[in-house]
Amino acid sequence: MAYQGQRGLNPVGLGVAIAINGGLLAVAVLTATTVVTRIDPWKPIEAVNVPIEPPPPPIDIPKPVEKALPDPAPVPPIYAPPAPVPVQGPTMTTTTIIPTALPPLDPVVTAPGGTGTGSPVTVASPLPVLVSASVDPRYRADFQPDYPAFERNQARDGVVVVRVLVGTNGRVSAVEPVSATSDAFFDATKRRALSKWRFRPATRDGVAVESWREMTVRFTMEDR
Repeated sequence: MAYQGQRGLNPVGLGVAIAINGGLLAVAVLTATTVVTRIDPWKPIEAVNVPIEPPPPPIDIPKPVEKALPDPAPVPPIYAPPAPVPVQGPTMTTTTIIPTALPPLDPVVTAPGGTGTGSPVTVASPLPVLVSASVDPRYRADFQPDYPAFERNQARDGVVVVRVLVGTNGRVSAVEPVSATSDAFFDATKRRALSKWRFRPATRDGVAVESWREMTVRFTMEDR
């Protein structure tokens, strides 16, 4: 049941409203202005040169003046003595051999042959052949003296130079000191020379003779 005051939709009015709205939309489309920008490819492009300020000139930096340095004074070479070679225990070296002085030989006088009186002619004999005494290699190991106990406790090295008289049997019959670091070193060397040292005796024309010989003995502590 419908109310008496309610109105229904009028189809004619609805169509008129749609037509009016469509006409307004068409007018708006037709009146719209389309702006199109074209670039003429044949028209040259005008370029404007903008002046650019030149860069500032480079600054000349003065070069430092090189001063001539004086030549260095020559350095004298430094002499470095050779490092000592460690030697274990006492060592012995030999030096100049001094044989005993031999008496001069008498000249041999011969008479000239034939008869008559004539003066005798003196003919000199040839000089004798001397061979100095030398260490017997069979006893070389026995030439090392014992290290004195006092000097060893003091950790002291020593050098002894002696003259020994070698007899015809090769044994030492006398010992004379030439120089010694201490009396203890000399006494040890003297005892060893008289008891253990053996030489090949000096000879004169093949005959054994006594002769003096100088010997040097060095005592060097181990791990000094």
